[in-house]
Amino acid sequence: MTTMKALQVTKTEGTPTLTFTDVRKPTLRPGYIIVQVKASAIQPSDIVNSKGGFPQTTFPRVVGRDYSGVIVEGPVNFMRNEVFGTSGDKQAFTVDGAQAEFILVPEDAVAPKPKSLTFTQAATVGVPFTTAGITLKRSGAKRGDNVLVVGANGAVGSAVVQLAKGKGCRVLEASRHETADINTAKDPEMKSVDVLTDGKGVEVVIDTVGQPEMTRAAISKLARGGTLAFIAGPKSGNQDLTFNMVDFYQTERNLVGVNSLWYTAEELATELKTVSEMFDNDLLEAGKEWEQVKLKDAVEAYGKASLRGAAKYVVVIE
Repeated sequence: MTTMKALQVTKTEGTPTLTFTDVRKPTLRPGYIIVQVKASAIQPSDIVNSKGGFPQTTFPRVVGRDYSGVIVEGPVNFMRNEVFGTSGDKQAFTVDGAQAEFILVPEDAVAPKPKSLTFTQAATVGVPFTTAGITLKRSGAKRGDNVLVVGANGAVGSAVVQLAKGKGCRVLEASRHETADINTAKDPEMKSVDVLTDGKGVEVVIDTVGQPEMTRAAISKLARGGTLAFIAGPKSGNQDLTFNMVDFYQTERNLVGVNSLWYTAEELATELKTVSEMFDNDLLEAGKEWEQVKLKDAVEAYGKASLRGAAKYVVVIE
C-alpha cells in the first residue's frame, strides 16, 4: 500500500481527534485527477469540521476544504497544470480533503490557478470568494446598487466588498473597525446608513456575521424591494430573528439564506474560474494576513486558530 502524510480527524467514543499521520494515497479512477497539494488554508469551517461540528462528516476523514496544487495524474492534457479548488458538499466531509500530500477530485472540480497568485495565496481563496459570489448572485445586487456589507473585515466579507465593487455597486462597509463606514460597536442600530444614503436605505445587505440584533438593524435599512442575504447564524444561545412583519411586507423586502455546502465542487469551480480571471486582471486582491505552517505542525495551528482573535493559517505541503 502506498501511503502519504495527511491531517486526519478520527472519532472514538464520540470524541473527534485530529492527528498528523500516514493514510492511503488516492488511486486514480475514470473522470478524476490527482492533485499534488502545494497549500491548503485552515478556514473557520475546517476548524468546526475538525471538532466534529458537521453532522454529515464521516470518519476517519482527511480535513481541508481549500487547496492549490499541480495535477500529477489524469488525462494527458491535464498534466502539470497549476490549479486551485474548494470542497463543495463532499470534500473533507464524506470524501477526503486537501490537507495531505495528494488529493483525488473530479476533473471538473478545479480551476486554473491565477498566475498572479502564489500557491499559498490561491489556497486561501476558495471558501471566501465562492461564498461571496453565490451570495451576491442570490441577493440580486446589480450595478449602481447600494450594498451594505456586515462583517466587511472578515474573509467572506472582504471578498463580498471586492466582488460588489467589481459589479459597479456602491459598497458601505460595516464592522467593529474604526475605519469602517458604519462602526457597529459604536452604532449598533446602523443609523449612519441613513446619513450615507440620504435616508433612502440600501438595495442589498450582505450579512456575514449572523447576530440577530445586528441583522434586525440591517433589515431596517433596506430600501423598498431590498434584499438581505445572510450566510451565518449564532452557534448557540438565541437563534431566532425577529422583525416587524408589517413594515417588511409593505416595503416588499426579501430575506435570503445562503449555504455554500449545498453546492458541488464542480459548481464552485465555475465560480473560481471567474474569480481567477479577475485576479489576473488586477480586479481582486488575496488576503495578506495568513501565516504559513508546515503540514507536520498543522495540528498545533488548528488549536491556535480556534482561539478568539487568533491568526489565520495556511498549510504548506513540501
